Amino acid sequence: MITICAIFPELLGTYGDAGNGLVLHRRASRRGFDSRLLSVEPGGEIPEASIYLLGGGEDGPQRLAADLLAASSFSSRVGDGAYVLAVCAGLQILGTSFCVEGNDEYAGLGLVDVVTRRGPKRSVGELVVTVGTRPLVGFENHGGVTHLGAGVAPLGSVSKGRGNDGSTDGYATGRLWATYAHGPVLAMNPWFADEILASVLGEEMEPLPGAADLLYAERCRTLSA
Repeated sequence: MITICAIFPELLGTYGDAGNGLVLHRRASRRGFDSRLLSVEPGGEIPEASIYLLGGGEDGPQRLAADLLAASSFSSRVGDGAYVLAVCAGLQILGTSFCVEGNDEYAGLGLVDVVTRRGPKRSVGELVVTVGTRPLVGFENHGGVTHLGAGVAPLGSVSKGRGNDGSTDGYATGRLWATYAHGPVLAMNPWFADEILASVLGEEMEPLPGAADLLYAERCRTLSA
C-alpha cells in the first residue's frame, strides 16, 4: 500500500502541483499496487502517509504554510520515514530559511541544509535539468536563489533556465526530492514519477508506455531544437 498526501493544495497549488499526487496514484494503481490519495488543508491534522507532496505558492501563502507545518506533526512524520516531493515554495520551506517580500527572512522547517535568498530578478520560463542521464523538463516562476549546504546533493544540473542558481536545480537527499519545475513535474516527466514510486515501494517499476511518454519525448525534442 502506498498513501500519497498533498499538503495544503489550496495554499501551495498555484501551478497545479497537487497533480503530482494524481500521477503517482494512477501510475501505482495501473501496476496493481494498492494506492490511496489524500490531501490536507490548513486546520487539518497531517495524516500518516508514505509520501507527502508540497507545491508552489505565492509569498503570503508560503509563509503561512511554513508556520502551519512547523506547528504540525509533519517534520516528525518525515523523521519517522516518510518521503517528500517538494516543488518551488515547498523546496524552500523544507530548508533552513527563505526570503520573500523585500528580502525579509523567514524560518523554514530545517529538514535539509538549504538557504534561499532573493535573486536580482525573477526567473520565469522553461526549465531543463539533467538528472542522471535524463532531461527533466518543466516551467519555473520564482525569485529565489537557493544555496545548498555541505553534503546536500542537487537534483541535477541546469541546461536551460535557472533552477537554484543557474547551474543546479533542487536537491535529492535521503528521502527528499525537490525541484523548481512546475508542470506538474511528474505529469511532464513520467520516468521521474516511476523513480519515486520505485523508491517508496521498494520495487522496480515495470514499463508503463502511454501518451505521457510520447508527450515527454516531444517536449524534449522541442526544447533541444
